[in-house]
Amino acid sequence: FHRLTLSFNLQFTEEKLGQAEKTELDAHLENLLCRAECTKQNTERIMKQTEVLLQPNPNVRIEEFLYEKLEKKVPTRMNNHEVLGQSMIESGSEFGPGTAYGNALIKCGETEKQIGGAEREFIQSSAINFLTPFRNFLEGDFKTILKERKLLQVKRLDLDAAKTRLKKARVPDARAVAEQDLRMTQSEFDRQAEITRLLLEGVSSTHAHHLRCLTDFVEAQTTYYAQSYQYMVDLQKQLGSFPSTFSSNNNQSSSSGGASISVPTIPLSASMLSPSPGLGLSGFHELRNSSGSRKARVLYDYDAAGSSELSLLADEVIMVSSVPGMDSDWLMGERGTQKGKVPITYLELLN
Repeated sequence: FHRLTLSFNLQFTEEKLGQAEKTELDAHLENLLCRAECTKQNTERIMKQTEVLLQPNPNVRIEEFLYEKLEKKVPTRMNNHEVLGQSMIESGSEFGPGTAYGNALIKCGETEKQIGGAEREFIQSSAINFLTPFRNFLEGDFKTILKERKLLQVKRLDLDAAKTRLKKARVPDARAVAEQDLRMTQSEFDRQAEITRLLLEGVSSTHAHHLRCLTDFVEAQTTYYAQSYQYMVDLQKQLGSFPSTFSSNNNQSSSSGGASISVPTIPLSASMLSPSPGLGLSGFHELRNSSGSRKARVLYDYDAAGSSELSLLADEVIMVSSVPGMDSDWLMGERGTQKGKVPITYLELLN
């Protein structure tokens, strides 16, 4: 045993010094080894960045990691959306649900808590269907590959040491023993190479599995964003029914006549579009000071928040007029026999 260990160590040292021949693995096996290492490195990188996305707070990530290692349940805590939502609801209750501002705060808080719940579901789904399979590969399959790869390295060194002993054998009896030793080590090396090759070829199945996991992650993310968007659209409609005197100061601009123009909330897609050329706010100011009506093109879709309003479709042309006492942000719109209030920020007056 001591003699074989000494021979093994001597072979390894001589290879490092370039004084002994080294049995090279076949090209296919080398490519499989490189692919497995590449898969491991990229899986680790994707896992790390996904964990950062799902939990941006590094202290919380460390805490969750420790709980996982100790096999203890992670304490339930509110996420940022839920904390914000709770703060808004409590503040709204203090101002009074019967006031416009208090009621709006409560509605916003409830929506934030809904988004927080959707985020929690997304994180849980991603952890189970995306991160767990990636982690299982690193801690299971890849560790098995490493173990067999190290054993293959040992078998290769044994084989090369046996080849060296055969070269150095001069006496017939010694050569016979060396040849038998070489046949045995060659057989063990070939068997271990086959085991390692089969494990490495299994990485293709890992890629296919991770692709399915990636699809699940994308679907979960799509669901989360779609839910959040719908919650915010519903909130916009609710807030749009509040009097304009409670609109945000950031959504105001001055017309040429000095009147304050409050901009109603608009759909998310509309806010990203460039404003169309038109008559501008001065045209609306002139219309409000006259008793006539004008044609207007609808810039964005608008869903009526009540029976007093008129729903709009983008690019349609309607007639608009000013009604005494109506809020400055709105005009009376007519489409055939249909009539109702329409927000001016959704319109472009036509010549």
